[in-house]
Amino acid sequence: MDEQGTDELQKIAENVSLAIDHLGPLSDVDFGLNRESVEWVDGFIERQRAQPGFDAERADGLVGVLGSFLGACLVAATGGRWHRSGDHGWGVLLPDGSTAFPFTKVRKQFRDGGDEGESIAAFYRVAVDFIATGRMREAREGGRPEDAGRPQEA
Repeated sequence: MDEQGTDELQKIAENVSLAIDHLGPLSDVDFGLNRESVEWVDGFIERQRAQPGFDAERADGLVGVLGSFLGACLVAATGGRWHRSGDHGWGVLLPDGSTAFPFTKVRKQFRDGGDEGESIAAFYRVAVDFIATGRMREAREGGRPEDAGRPQEA
């Protein structure tokens, strides 16, 4: 990995620590790299969106911190790893070979919200329980032969 990639991964790790250190004490869960914490952060995003004057276009700092945290939760739950895609930036390469893009999902939830179907908790559940395990691909290949072997993105 090049020096820039190493520096970016270090920034992601710092963001994860920042999220845990600052959000953990605010939460009512055993805050860490786990499903319950992702669900709490999902609610945190919705509470931020509800604040008067909230502007999703000015949430880049939060997107960076929370996207790093969400990605680290995916890595911890699936055994995946951070991977930089030229077109999409940093994502988590899941064991089945697909890539989940946590920064994109966090940004979408800040922009559109849960009422529009954007939820990092749902994203996490699908990525961990279905995509990373291969269950999504198995269901797709069994149900629609024309989709067999098509790469997936979470």
